[in-house]
Amino acid sequence: MTSEQIDFLFNKFKNIAFNDSEILDKYGRDETEDLLFPPQIVLKPSTTEEVSAILKYCNDNKIPVTPSGARTGLSGGALPIHGGVALSMEKMNKIIKIDENNSQVITEPGVITQVLQEAVREKGLFYPPDPASKGSCFIGGNIAENSGGPKAVKYGVTADYVLNLEVVLPNGEVIWTGANVLKNATGYNLTQLIVGSEGTLGVVTKIVLRLISHPTENMLMLVPFYEARKACEAVAAIMKTGITPSGMEFMERDAIRWTIDNIPTIQMEIDENHEAHLLIEVDGFDENKLIEDCEKIANILEQFETGDVLFADSQAQKDKLWEVRRKVGEAVKTHSIYKEEDTVVPRFELANLLAGVKKIGDKYGFKSVCYGHAGDGNLHVNILKGDLTDDQWNNELPKAIREIFSLTVKLGGTISGEHGIGLVQKSYMDIPFSAMSLRLMKEIKQIFDPNNIMNPGKILE
Repeated sequence: MTSEQIDFLFNKFKNIAFNDSEILDKYGRDETEDLLFPPQIVLKPSTTEEVSAILKYCNDNKIPVTPSGARTGLSGGALPIHGGVALSMEKMNKIIKIDENNSQVITEPGVITQVLQEAVREKGLFYPPDPASKGSCFIGGNIAENSGGPKAVKYGVTADYVLNLEVVLPNGEVIWTGANVLKNATGYNLTQLIVGSEGTLGVVTKIVLRLISHPTENMLMLVPFYEARKACEAVAAIMKTGITPSGMEFMERDAIRWTIDNIPTIQMEIDENHEAHLLIEVDGFDENKLIEDCEKIANILEQFETGDVLFADSQAQKDKLWEVRRKVGEAVKTHSIYKEEDTVVPRFELANLLAGVKKIGDKYGFKSVCYGHAGDGNLHVNILKGDLTDDQWNNELPKAIREIFSLTVKLGGTISGEHGIGLVQKSYMDIPFSAMSLRLMKEIKQIFDPNNIMNPGKILE
């Protein structure tokens, strides 16, 4: 983008334009490693009309536009790698309508996910997707990445709740992708095409979500295992009983230990003989039924080598246990330079994936700390730099990651469950997809965005 174009945008949108270096650096980062790609200007629209005007000018002048939410992503999806405009959606932060009669909510993309959840809960309604960053991430970012979280095992991911989207196309035209109905067999499903597209096809400015009744009861247990593999095997065994927990989280010993060390208010002892823990939650509307489910799960766990099971006996204790799980990523990040891979396999293959990751680590000389949403086979693999040289980290590690992804696909999985592809995973897209599949994706991108201004350089090479 030329200096003249920057000046034009700054003057045309002077009330919402920012270009001092501190702000540019802020919007040049997300939570992906230590990467920094500052935009040339930050624009903060508050209406669909402003978004439309910005995109039309940028499209006419072939200026890159990177939609920006809360920048909590882990794949570099919000990094303005080609400079241009960072289009922040933070001012579009209104919950427009909670429709109790139809169990729906209409919201703008800049609403914080937890704020949305709490607002609908006051009406007895439930929006289940709950990524670890739910206290800061935006619902628009959840749409962009098709976010999941712990409750995905029972309730599904973001895509399962999106009914309709208002989208501004790169040329400035505004469309609705679907209808505010639960069933829709009318034409191609543009709504689901936009979900997970990481801002590469257009900018979402309004969102219609379906809601469900909020469970009134829940129970939570923390289960230590002497062998991490046994913890993975227990996941499939529990699911075979017909019980669907509302959360089933896997944490290796170092993951949970480092997290506790980082949270002084949490007093917990972790036995060094326990390689991993499962955090298991059941929820519903009948307390007696939940007690029965917990008893069945306890009976299943007797088949595996576990330590003493901790049943949370108060809401405060439940909150503390969930805090540990939600802050694992942050704890690992403070412990070492790291790369996080977001693998997902059929849950029965989780133990094989974990074993394979450790074997690849031995081959390439790195240590990994794993955790994730075990109930749906989603394993976050955190590779620690440790004593690896810069040459090993930069040149050998990509080979190891390719082996991890190849194993994941061989086991019937894929290379991202909820973090998206963004910048850092795009070179591995040939592993899960054929050349024809990648060609179709590129052609879809070309139809939506012929000038390639929308978040260029993401998902596809």
